[in-house]
Amino acid sequence: MADQEAVTTLSARGLTRNFGAHTAVRGINLELRRGEVVGLLGPNGAGKTTTMQMLTGNLAPTAGTISICGIDLLDHPAAAKARIGYLPETPPLYRELNVDEYLTLAARLHRIPKARRREAVDGAKQRCGLAGVGGKLIGALSKGFQQRVGIAQAIVHGPDVVVLDEPTVGLDPNQIREIRSLIRELGGKHSVILSTHILPEVEAVCDRVQIMHHGNLVYSDTISALKDFQSGHTVVLGLRRPPAMDELAALPGVATAEGISETLFRLQLTGDGDSVDALVKQSAGKDWGLYRLSPAQTSLEDVFVNLTRREEK
Repeated sequence: MADQEAVTTLSARGLTRNFGAHTAVRGINLELRRGEVVGLLGPNGAGKTTTMQMLTGNLAPTAGTISICGIDLLDHPAAAKARIGYLPETPPLYRELNVDEYLTLAARLHRIPKARRREAVDGAKQRCGLAGVGGKLIGALSKGFQQRVGIAQAIVHGPDVVVLDEPTVGLDPNQIREIRSLIRELGGKHSVILSTHILPEVEAVCDRVQIMHHGNLVYSDTISALKDFQSGHTVVLGLRRPPAMDELAALPGVATAEGISETLFRLQLTGDGDSVDALVKQSAGKDWGLYRLSPAQTSLEDVFVNLTRREEK
């Protein structure tokens, strides 16, 4: 079995970027392993695009290091960038070229030998569902197909790391579904990191999620661990004879309390292991008629809001 070093394709440590007095990205750490799709999630203005530009060598960090397959991006930019495929938020398309001409140009820019260019272009078209549109002008294609062309240029040279910035922005629901399926397929042969502010996007295609807020990385783990993280700290409490909301919120181990119905309440716990025991004892001792105590069903949206709200505080 390959060791950790062998499967790590992208590693960033202490990544920081200042624009004058404003710090857009604050000392974040990122890691990407071969064969996985990682979502960089955050609201608009969180620092996602700035991070993507640094990871691809299009923007120099103020501080920190980036390595691609063990190659330092700052010390050996050409060698490191050869291992990266990049789709910026606005795809770098030449609308006056047809698909074959454009992808051939991309292959030349990536220094693919002439004898292999046709094979590389055909392979990228096949994987991106463009096999039947090679002779069509890019400007005449739908937005969804243009996005496919943008992804094809990012993978034509067979990179180890594929970086996608807001890959489904501006697409209709059917196009979004198709692009998500393509991204999921790309994760089988490449390492993929995509930025988005769309929560269902992360749930649909990503293995891991890293959440940014105001330039800080506030969470990094798998999708399932993220949901478990929140649900383990939130419970639904059912009481037939409930006290006032203020009394519930003042219980030991309870951070916040909100009503779901007249007898159901959602409680955010402090994380103390005795919090649940204390709830049971209080309910029994004061004859509140406890009939339900269970982990809350938590969506990724709930977790995201909670984490970003906590960061603001």
